[in-house]
Amino acid sequence: MSLEKVISISGKPGLYKLITQTRGGFVAESLMDNKRISVSMQNNVSVLSEIAIYTLTEEVPLRQVFQSIKEKENGEKTSVKPKDSKDKLEEYFFNVLPDYDEDRVYASDIKKVIQWYNLLQEHNMLDALEVTEAENVSDEKE
Repeated sequence: MSLEKVISISGKPGLYKLITQTRGGFVAESLMDNKRISVSMQNNVSVLSEIAIYTLTEEVPLRQVFQSIKEKENGEKTSVKPKDSKDKLEEYFFNVLPDYDEDRVYASDIKKVIQWYNLLQEHNMLDALEVTEAENVSDEKE
């Protein structure tokens, strides 16, 4: 499953995968407990493939950040926990994305990225990152 089908819903913990569209929104399934919920158009929803992290020079797609974490951790869960200290989280993120903008990327953002990465890793959804990148390379060549 690609990141185009994985969403974050404001005010709700974790990540959700899109199941189907309804008249007034869509049905999503939680990756945490597999419960399905109905999401209306009033909810603030972010698709993971559209999220980027600020750096000093550009915005890096979340997919690339996840790929960097995956390489650093050899495909395993992160060595830091989302509840670790702000300093520890920032140090870890600096190793993953050295030029991230410390003024615009908060510790709470880093916590979310780590939580999301661990959730995707737990559900074996990180392989979609490589497939998507391979598709992007072939699209650029055409």
